Amino acid sequence: MRIGFVVNPIAGMGGRVGLKGTDGKVAEARRRGAEPRAPDRARRALDALGDRGGSGLELLTWGGAMGADAARASGFEPTVLGAPDADDTAAADTERAVAAFLEADVDLVVFVGGDGTAGDVAAAVEGTETPILGVPAGVKVYSSVFAVSPEDAAEIVRTFERTERREVMDIDEDEYREGEVNPELRAIARVPVAEQLQSSKQLGGGNVEALAAGVADDIRASHKTVVLGPGSTVGAIKEALGFEGSPIGVDVWRDGEVILLNATESDLLEVLDPDAANTIVVSPIGGQGFVFGRGNPQLSPAVIRRCDVEVVASASKLDTIGELRVDTDDPELDAELRGWTKVRIGRVERRMLRIV
Repeated sequence: MRIGFVVNPIAGMGGRVGLKGTDGKVAEARRRGAEPRAPDRARRALDALGDRGGSGLELLTWGGAMGADAARASGFEPTVLGAPDADDTAAADTERAVAAFLEADVDLVVFVGGDGTAGDVAAAVEGTETPILGVPAGVKVYSSVFAVSPEDAAEIVRTFERTERREVMDIDEDEYREGEVNPELRAIARVPVAEQLQSSKQLGGGNVEALAAGVADDIRASHKTVVLGPGSTVGAIKEALGFEGSPIGVDVWRDGEVILLNATESDLLEVLDPDAANTIVVSPIGGQGFVFGRGNPQLSPAVIRRCDVEVVASASKLDTIGELRVDTDDPELDAELRGWTKVRIGRVERRMLRIV
């Protein structure tokens, strides 16, 4: 099998420093100390592909950080078809790479990035039957063309037998930073059929008033530092506590007051005492079930390891999910988090759901 492999090296950089995305914000992300995320995700996917018999694959890629570096680091000897024009890559570089892959008659295009990258790749393959597969590395990742994790992407590459048409979604990041979440369909693309693919992100609904009131009462009675994740469900808890939180950001409450709004990963690590009682309250993404790894990269492995985790959701949201998922960038932590967990669905009610 001939695979075209391309990396958007800046994808996801803005997440942990509180930028909610990287579109037009690369310089600001770097100023805040952001580290590239996509190259490590690419390496994980290629490492897993090599471990599972990747020697039978022919890997075609683009130069430097757009694929060749990760491929060689994982033990592949790729065919490099070109290189970006500058160190700061752009959508045009991704489109050029995919065009070269198509000219070389690849069987599958694997890309590492987020929804913006997915849209660029889908546009480049439009009018062909060449399937695409995403390794998730962006902040949001709404589209259903992504594997659940880099390792799952490798498994799909090795085992898929057929393809189906799936949605490429994206949102306006400036609106997203203002709390407006309006996913729009950008393209329809062919994708390998596999259980390890995520679903398209759907906005969850349901009455969460009782849930929010119950969680807020428990928070007030505790002496813990409480990290409140993004989203409308946790937003209702923030309202019940009496403050207007950042709707798509992470806020921190301690001893009756808000101590951080729209916190970054480094902010959280400063206020979370590893020897004290800390709790993260987070709600899964409707339609996908991700608890960590989509839309909340501030909640990094280092942050999660300092906290207990309470998952909250409306019953109606859980009815559309079936199971929960995690993709924290730390495979060992993902393994620790997997298994049955109690999800709070009301003032006192809870439901058991498996994290897979």
